[in-house]
Amino acid sequence: MAIRPIVRFPDPRLRLAAQAVTSFDADLRALAQDLLDTMRAAPGLGITAPHVGVPLRIVVLELTPGEVAVYVNPVVLEASTETIRHAEGSVSMPGVTEEIERPARVKIAYCDLDGTPQTEEAEGFRAICHQHEIDQLDGIFWIDRLSRLKRERVVKRFGKLGRG
Repeated sequence: MAIRPIVRFPDPRLRLAAQAVTSFDADLRALAQDLLDTMRAAPGLGITAPHVGVPLRIVVLELTPGEVAVYVNPVVLEASTETIRHAEGSVSMPGVTEEIERPARVKIAYCDLDGTPQTEEAEGFRAICHQHEIDQLDGIFWIDRLSRLKRERVVKRFGKLGRG
């Protein structure tokens, strides 16, 4: 399909909550394909429609090459009290990462591209990815999960890369 331009930090659109998808049609399928193409070109493991300036609740993940998953209107239903730490980053802020602590397990609800309701339980890295991308759909950029000091350091490092 098409590789779309990625919205870069500090664009204010990255802080806006995305709207629920209501039309499960050819346009949605085309958007999902564009997101996959854009994510692979970035490169990245996950991407949301807001990353390309489209304010809709859609996530594409490809944590293992060739295993693509599309989540429409995803929400976290349950999260474990046990936590894990993992380095996170964003296609909207390439070149910088920082460790973030999140619940180790989650259960999410979402629709597939046909609009059929689904649930998925995930743990470890996959759970982290779900939470990271759903945060983005909620207008929470990943650095918002950092302490003020760490957030300032990440923004400074990103600025030094000349990509901001």
